[in-house]
Amino acid sequence: MFVDCVDIFASSGNGGMGAVSFRREKFVIQGGPDGGDGGRGGNVYIEVDHNADTLSRFRGAKHYKAENGRPGEGKNRSGRGGNDLVIKVPAGTQIYNEETGEMLLDVKEGKHLLLEGGKGGMGNARFKNSINQRPTYAQKGIAGVKMHLRLELKLIADVGLVGFPNVGKSTLIATISNAKPEIANYEFTTLVPNLGVVDVGDFDSFVVADIPGIIDGASSGKGLGIEFLRHIERTGILLFVLDVSYRYSPMEQYQKLCKELESFSDSLLERPFGVVLTKIELLEEEELEKLIQAFGWLPCDERCYIAECLKESNSWTERKSGEPLFVLPISSVCAINIDRLKVLIHQALRWQKS
Repeated sequence: MFVDCVDIFASSGNGGMGAVSFRREKFVIQGGPDGGDGGRGGNVYIEVDHNADTLSRFRGAKHYKAENGRPGEGKNRSGRGGNDLVIKVPAGTQIYNEETGEMLLDVKEGKHLLLEGGKGGMGNARFKNSINQRPTYAQKGIAGVKMHLRLELKLIADVGLVGFPNVGKSTLIATISNAKPEIANYEFTTLVPNLGVVDVGDFDSFVVADIPGIIDGASSGKGLGIEFLRHIERTGILLFVLDVSYRYSPMEQYQKLCKELESFSDSLLERPFGVVLTKIELLEEEELEKLIQAFGWLPCDERCYIAECLKESNSWTERKSGEPLFVLPISSVCAINIDRLKVLIHQALRWQKS
């Protein structure tokens, strides 16, 4: 089961109590206080687990608590510190304080301290001085930190596929990458995001995320809503997948998708993007040519529009506002322009990171 948002309760361990004790031994005249300190409470850590790609392990388990520190003992023996708790999450998980909405951690790699355990209390031996030779009190340990947390998984990918249902996104990612999504001739075949690694040549590769189909009105809860759009917030570029045989024209699909993206986050519309026109094997040459021209950018270079910033003669120029990096007609079934698409995406990612 793919789970990308859960809420849990986590708490670090309480510090152990300091001991009140006095040395009482035969033939020892001046025993005095010998109460030891309490142990430190356990910390709560968040660690990336590269073998996990979902938050499903948190379903049914709500409470996570580190061990409390042990109390101090006589003979100046300090209590044992509580064991730390390590919560393992997939890479790309963001940790929020559910009550305040504050983001505490954005975990992409390694191990991070989330909640610090309480300090152990001092025993009565610590309070002995020239005035007070026989202290009869010790400190309580400091309580740990309790917090209601929200965990959100945002997949880390270079390219995010955006399009209406049943326009060929799953077929495309299965064609260009190692992903094996479910493919069928009905809408909402893809119910969870899919990741695929695309090889470019012998040494380069990039990661593509296939986001479940967005429909007109998704921002108001229709279809699958915009539940999975959080997964394209981390992508370097967006790839609009527009079906030339869909009930909406490619330009209408593009405009409607932009509207839904804007409803989710204004910053997504500022993201560099490319456009592919899919299922071109279903159209005649003249029909396809008219569709590309009607899309808003004049076809060039064998019916492929390429922005100036990606052309080899002028590789790293700025992209014009609202301009796609490329517009490319493709056919995943007939393998038309698939290799060229890989190269263009690779060039776009190099430009985006420069």
